[in-house]
Amino acid sequence: MQTHLLFNMNIGTQKPESIRNTETKCPFCERESLTDIIEEKGEIIWLKNKYPVLANAFQTVLIETKKCYSELSQYSKEHLYELFEFGLSAWEKTIQSGEYQSVIFFKNHGPYSGGTLRHPHMQIIGFKEADYHQNIHPSQFEGILIEQQPGIEFNISTKPKMGFYELNILLEDRSKVKELADYIQLSTHFLLNGFSKSCNSYNLFFYQWEEKIIAKVVPRFAASPLYVGYSFPQVASNIDAVAEKIKQMYL
Repeated sequence: MQTHLLFNMNIGTQKPESIRNTETKCPFCERESLTDIIEEKGEIIWLKNKYPVLANAFQTVLIETKKCYSELSQYSKEHLYELFEFGLSAWEKTIQSGEYQSVIFFKNHGPYSGGTLRHPHMQIIGFKEADYHQNIHPSQFEGILIEQQPGIEFNISTKPKMGFYELNILLEDRSKVKELADYIQLSTHFLLNGFSKSCNSYNLFFYQWEEKIIAKVVPRFAASPLYVGYSFPQVASNIDAVAEKIKQMYL
């Protein structure tokens, strides 16, 4: 089983960078110049990644909107629901093709997220030899309950994958995509507006795990050296207070 992903530096150095360099021309804004489009619906476009930096992988991008300076927490409910139904379906189609060992679906936002382009987008990547499930443990999705409805649970991790605060949405009923989208939007809005003045970045990760679809929203800061050097995740001592704050603000 492949444990490390090979990053092609020759391709990587060609990628445009518009998160920190605001003068960079955004390729996702030039919609008439986009190529290798797989599928589209309204403003949403799913296409092959022009810069496939990872070896043995099928790399695609999901452009979320025409608005370069918009963000997931700002979307109308109509667009939000359309986006997540489209995105989940694209992810599931890639999985069901049977061509890949595993398929990841994720989003970067902000300067600490690991992304390069400001324009709102997600990525779907099929790995031919790597299996992300090998690096996941079910305890990473357990946490203090924020809210629960039939077929869906919203919690804050008591054993986060990296730390310190990770918000989990566990979907058992596939028909509850709107509720999943609502919790994800709530999470991103909280992190960028009600959580910390210094939080301007997050990641959104999706997992297929034990017949569930799980979304994990992670605020991003400079990575802890304890995690980088020793793989020790940290959990904050006040996650119960954060859970209560979310309830008071949104639920």
